[in-house]
Amino acid sequence: MANFPVYTLDSAPDQSKPALNGLAQAFGMVPNIAGAIAGSPRLIKGLVGVFQQVHGGTFTEAEVQTLLLTNAVTNGATWPVAFHSFLALKEGLSEADVHAVREGRLPTDVKLAALSRLARTLIETRGRIADEDVAAFTASGFDASLVLDVILVVAASTITNYTASVTKPPLEEMFRSHEWEN
Repeated sequence: MANFPVYTLDSAPDQSKPALNGLAQAFGMVPNIAGAIAGSPRLIKGLVGVFQQVHGGTFTEAEVQTLLLTNAVTNGATWPVAFHSFLALKEGLSEADVHAVREGRLPTDVKLAALSRLARTLIETRGRIADEDVAAFTASGFDASLVLDVILVVAASTITNYTASVTKPPLEEMFRSHEWEN
């Protein structure tokens, strides 16, 4: 079994340190998943770039966390489920909606449910969604062009979900109350 280190700001490859430093400033710490990703300077730089686009886009942070949590659950990625459960609650999602997503159900909020449904469908169908899926998304009040932004969030979370599944970083104490098993 391969052993993937979880790098810190001090131990990371030099080319990964600027990206890790930016994440440390954003989160007040370097999340273990970022420390694992830092083993590839190209991947950590790509992650930071794509997440800047995700968090600087049209969706609210609650909507982004709904998407990221849905993606983590759909991909069966345990570390990201705990992390995004924590962040979703911090961004104002109800405990009931977070639990629903963690159990593979839809949130009660119509717009959050539309986002969650579309993200899950994109992942499960490998992007081969039907016109009806787009129609259901737009019926909730979103513009059809935002389907492309959902794809951006799915792409971003694929980096962390797959990396977590491969590297299995330890879950930080602050996220342990949100631990999840696939």
